[in-house]
Amino acid sequence: MANDNTNESQPTGNWPRVRSGPLLVGGILVGIGAVVAMAGVAIGGAHLVAAIRTWIKDQERPPSQLARLKWEQAKSSAASGAATWRDHPNAKLGLARRAPSD
Repeated sequence: MANDNTNESQPTGNWPRVRSGPLLVGGILVGIGAVVAMAGVAIGGAHLVAAIRTWIKDQERPPSQLARLKWEQAKSSAASGAATWRDHPNAKLGLARRAPSD
């Protein structure tokens, strides 16, 4: 068993040879792109929040008052519908479902 240097010149395994330069440049560009994307999200989000605040301020009624009004309208409609259902002529006949016969 002689000490040959033939194994040292061959790559170990079947791994491809990769240069680190292009990988480093690609990683840096991905990082820069992520920072630019975060800046875009921050600027767009700030504009959206400002626009929504202006829209709410310009409304005649605040959203809480509008929600209360709609809730009262829904309760009134539900009560009216239930009363109509109870006062219907078929409801007064006392029709009941029969138990299924076995």
